[in-house]
Formats: sequence, C-alpha cells, structure tokens
Amino acid sequence: MSHPNEMLAMIQPIRFSCPPGALKGLTALSAALLVAAATTLPARAQTAFVSSEKDHKLTVVDLKTQAVTGTIATCKRPRHMVLMPEGKQLLVACGDSGQADLIDLATRKSVRKIGLGEDPEIFDLTPDGKTLYVSNEEDGVVGVVDVASGKRSGEIKVGEEPEGVLVSRDGKTVYVTSEVASLVHVIDAASGKVTKNIKVGKRPRRFALTPDGSQLWVTNELGASVTVIGTKDHEVVDTIRFEVKGARAADITPVGLAMTTDGKRAFVALGKANHVAFVDVASRKVTDLVLAGKRAWGLGLNKAQDRLLVANGLSDDLTIIDVGAVKALKTVAVGRVPHSVVVVE
Repeated sequence: MSHPNEMLAMIQPIRFSCPPGALKGLTALSAALLVAAATTLPARAQTAFVSSEKDHKLTVVDLKTQAVTGTIATCKRPRHMVLMPEGKQLLVACGDSGQADLIDLATRKSVRKIGLGEDPEIFDLTPDGKTLYVSNEEDGVVGVVDVASGKRSGEIKVGEEPEGVLVSRDGKTVYVTSEVASLVHVIDAASGKVTKNIKVGKRPRRFALTPDGSQLWVTNELGASVTVIGTKDHEVVDTIRFEVKGARAADITPVGLAMTTDGKRAFVALGKANHVAFVDVASRKVTDLVLAGKRAWGLGLNKAQDRLLVANGLSDDLTIIDVGAVKALKTVAVGRVPHSVVVVE
C-alpha cells in the first residue's frame, strides 16, 4: 500500500477551461437572475385598521392599492387601538361598551372582551403585554388591568378627564394627561403612586417619546402647541407652537402625535386646522404643513416610515401622505367619525 503522502501527490486538481468572455457572461446572468428573483418575491402586506366611533366597526385599508378591502365588527364606539407585542392581535377600546375587544388579525375575528371600566379613553400596555393602563374619563382615574385574566387589579386617582396614557419603554413609568387640570401625571408603576404633576398647555391629549426615551412630547389641544418634557427630571424644556395661514388660533387643535423610529421627525395632527405639521425634532421647528381632511385626528406610520396616515374625524376619511414628498397621495372614505389608525405589516 502506498504511503499517504504519495497518494496525495498523485491527486491533481481538476481544471476547467472556458472561452474568453464566458465568465463575464455568467456573472451578468447571475446578476439578472438575482434581480428577477427579487422582483418576483411577494410584497410585504401593509394594512391599515381604522376605528370608527359611529359604525362600531374597523375599516380595513390595503396600503398598496390604497383601497378599502373590508370591515370588522367590534364593540360599541371603538376608539383607541394598540397592537399586541407579538403583532398578531389588535386591542380596541370601546367607549360605550366599557370594554377592549381583542381581535385576531389572521381571522379578523374577536377573540374575547376585556373590561375597561366606564368611558375608557386611551390605553397603553406594558412592554410584555401583560398589564394594561386605561384612562377612565368620567371617574378621573387610571385603571390597571391584568390582560390574561381580564381582571381590574387597581386604579390610580388622577386629575379630571384623563385622556392620554403612555407606558415608558422599561415599563417603570406611566404618563397620563388630565385635560381639565392641564397636567401630565407621572406614575410609578411599581407603587401605583403619582410621583409628580407637570403643568403643560391647555387641554393636553396625546404623547410620544423620543426613541432614546429622553424627551416626552404632549399635544395641547386648546393651546395650539406641543410641550416637550425632559424625562430625566420631568421638567418642561420647550413649547412648540403652531400656526396655519388662514386659520384662527382657536382652530389649531393638536391631538394626534407620531414620531419616526430614528427620532428625527415628528408629526402632529392639527385637528380643526385640517393639516398635519411636520416637525424637525432636533431643532423643534415646523418644517412643513400638509393639508389632510376635516379635523385631522389620529395618526399612524408604516414600518418604512414613508407613509403617514391621518384619520379625519369630521370628513369620515383617511388621508395617505407620502412622507418623503411631503404631500397627500389619496383620501379614502372610511367609517363615520374615524378615531385611530394602526398599520400592520
């Protein structure tokens, strides 16, 4: 038997020859095949769900075709909506039913109802989706609900007519607006106690946090402004005021608020002024105004951050805005008195 080294020496590499230019042709063919494969992959579905207070339904809009594809029946007077952490279920708060409707997005059917107390307004979930905080306007409290059992585990007294609710990304702090008191309440989630009250503009409504969590923005509906709060010491650091040519100050009523995931741009729905303001977050300056429908209200963004959706409460429609081009693409008729919009992809 030959020595292993002698056997290895006998093994010669196999060589292929090809005509000049053939390799270049193969490379071009490979590139063409890759492009063809990419273009034949199915586009990621983008669906907007819009709650309508008067129809007790959600309207479903395909953002690719910009057309309504159906509706989903839900409880009475659906308003605020939140996507569950796993992205497979949508939770809808219904003001007249005192419930949240948990809807399975695959079947578009209600899975179960969760009690929220009287006249629920806005709610938010802890990052793990296990606990829900909801503002109960008439009672002046924030209810604490265990999502799994559907049981109310407690409530926290706040100012009159609480509305906006936002849980910090670490789940340790809950922020709540009081419309009548013009306050933002800072609540320690562990103790369930209000640790600070922050004076903001008149009739504060909704929140947004910058991606790094350092700033909390709140819209002031009757103050034509947004208050910027530093979350380190919970002090007001700035106020952004809005003006719309031809609109009275009393008709500039900011409510809906959204922010891009890179933290560079914020969007503010200006209510009766029928516009959405584009705001540069770093400078806190308004860069653009885009005309939407009547009473621009709830806002939603897709994952690519290139489409902003505006629920217009008095014109019963949804405005689709091209963020890069800073212009409205289309207005789609949806249910009566649309309140909120959530994009699912």
